[in-house]
Amino acid sequence: MRILVTGGAGFIGSHLCDRLLADGNEVICLDNFFTGRKANIVHLMDNRHFELVRHDVTEPILLEVDQIYNFACPASPVHYQYNPVKTVKTNVMGTLNMLGLAKRVGARILQASTSEVYGDPAVHPQTEDYFGNVNPIGLRSCYDEGKRVAETLMMDYHRQSGVDTRIVRIFNTYGTRMLEDDGRVVSNFIVQALRGQPLTMYGDGTQTRSFCYVSDLVDGIVRLMNAVDGDIHMPVNLGNPGEFTMKELADEVGRSTGKPINIEFMPLPADDPKQRKPNIDRANNLLGWQPKIALADGLEKTVEYFRSVVK
Repeated sequence: MRILVTGGAGFIGSHLCDRLLADGNEVICLDNFFTGRKANIVHLMDNRHFELVRHDVTEPILLEVDQIYNFACPASPVHYQYNPVKTVKTNVMGTLNMLGLAKRVGARILQASTSEVYGDPAVHPQTEDYFGNVNPIGLRSCYDEGKRVAETLMMDYHRQSGVDTRIVRIFNTYGTRMLEDDGRVVSNFIVQALRGQPLTMYGDGTQTRSFCYVSDLVDGIVRLMNAVDGDIHMPVNLGNPGEFTMKELADEVGRSTGKPINIEFMPLPADDPKQRKPNIDRANNLLGWQPKIALADGLEKTVEYFRSVVK
């Protein structure tokens, strides 16, 4: 198939391009390089089945494709809060443009949504039928609410125009090609440990996250895009249900890097979720998917990558 991946030079998007090419598809990678990097896709540039288009999804584009994976949006607070209006426009106008393209050319489209649609959850673990606890006017709302509107648009285009849509709610993901300065906890901890710096821990370290290695996530995403049976148009959680406190993560990073760990505690940012853990029953039943890579094994691969990029 001929497949468009928006945000294809980003952390997850570039791994998705790798997988789609390995499966024998033609891939068009579209990116404006705000957080995407050419280094993530330079190994693909000589592949005759790969094409790079420098473009911003907030502007319309017409391409002939069979499938669209819409991953264009900065996903870490440092980047999505840098220009919150642009973040909203990317989520809303970008999704509208991609849905318009899908409708015109009859393509199937998958939206990369997020566990952030659940906000600071009052239900634990989070199931897809939980409506969330989101502050619509907070610092994080440009991303949280932007993704919620993107989901709304996907469902409305499906119901009103019959567009073949898929929605994946991505929980914390880590792995090679993460930006070293993106502000996410795994990359923060690894980079600080490798540099011999204290690990910056927000709050008291008891808040939890569930960490999914990027190859496991990409496998689930591709399975959902190509699923044909069941409730495939409704949102699906993809994440690793293994739950770790920030203190436990710091200990794991210490083991993976072989570095002594010192912690510097900082105040918890506004609206930062206290708990985050996916219920993945729907993904398991619908797609036969569950993550395979344990945190310790994934961190080993990620640390090896960061040793080559951290100065």
